[in-house]
Amino acid sequence: MEATVTNAQTKVWGGGNEPLGAGYGKLMMWFFIVSDALTFSGFLAAYGFSRFKFIETWPIADEVFTHFPFMHGVSAPMYYVALMTFILIFSSVTMVLAVDAGHQMKQKQVTLYLFLTIIGGLIFVGSQAWEWKNFISGEYGAIETKGGSILQFVDSKGKRLTLDEVAVTLPETREHLDRSKGTWFMSESSLPSYSVAEVQAGFEAHPDVRVRTEIIYEETAEQKNDATIDKTLTARKKKVILTREASVARMKDAHIVVEGANLIRNEYGSKLFADFFFFITGFHGFHVFSGVIINIIIFLNVLLGTYQKRGSYEMVEKVGLYWHFVDLVWVFVFTVFYLV
Repeated sequence: MEATVTNAQTKVWGGGNEPLGAGYGKLMMWFFIVSDALTFSGFLAAYGFSRFKFIETWPIADEVFTHFPFMHGVSAPMYYVALMTFILIFSSVTMVLAVDAGHQMKQKQVTLYLFLTIIGGLIFVGSQAWEWKNFISGEYGAIETKGGSILQFVDSKGKRLTLDEVAVTLPETREHLDRSKGTWFMSESSLPSYSVAEVQAGFEAHPDVRVRTEIIYEETAEQKNDATIDKTLTARKKKVILTREASVARMKDAHIVVEGANLIRNEYGSKLFADFFFFITGFHGFHVFSGVIINIIIFLNVLLGTYQKRGSYEMVEKVGLYWHFVDLVWVFVFTVFYLV
């Protein structure tokens, strides 16, 4: 009798609506979200530690992300990134409306709101690709010294100058280094627009041009007495701008011309910034792209009436959880990379 009571009280969960009143699929989605959240947390924590360690040479976001579509040459710092963020957050709103319409078994409304969510995701992914293109190609160009420091150029008023405004064209022949020429140990991805000699010659020909280093300007007792720093320009630009004499001395150490950013060099400052930017934003972009693909599949099933026949739109709710997670992660990425 006792054994019979024990067996009657034993209940094994078989993937029904327990525990917490959640179905098996929804519960597994929550497990995935928690594990993925820990992954993103590790990446962002590593970014934070690296930035803190190299804070003096970390690029200023307002000077890196200044582009806006169809407004070439107009400085619009952070405007397009803010627009991207708004679009992604708005897609979360449409996803909420789709889930709510699913609860009410309104197929047409689910179709409309899912379609708007997909469009928002596609715009965001395309915007990220466009932002990557500008980040990789660069805007101003810079010089990397033999010690690995980045030197940028400004005029007498502290305005940034491009390599086109500084360099001159010399009658020299440049050869692309690759393995076919037996220079595998000196290979390069592509030739820059100008050689180091052309930039140095142009710098000497423009006496009003000065060098701006990658060091963020925070006036200390030593810097107050440093005659090589032009403090009238540096305080406004937040980067150390050298005097003409100090600029000439630094240009003697010029080693290579840097245009844009990649995993090896970065015209904006610390190389680690580019590494983290490509990895974290790329990882998040992959999540958004995956979410768009899943949303398209669910959207097609809604059109076919699959969930209407089942009498439940729980699949829309599951993908909605994933989409909200992706949006929430972007809020943290946006804050860490662009605002802080």
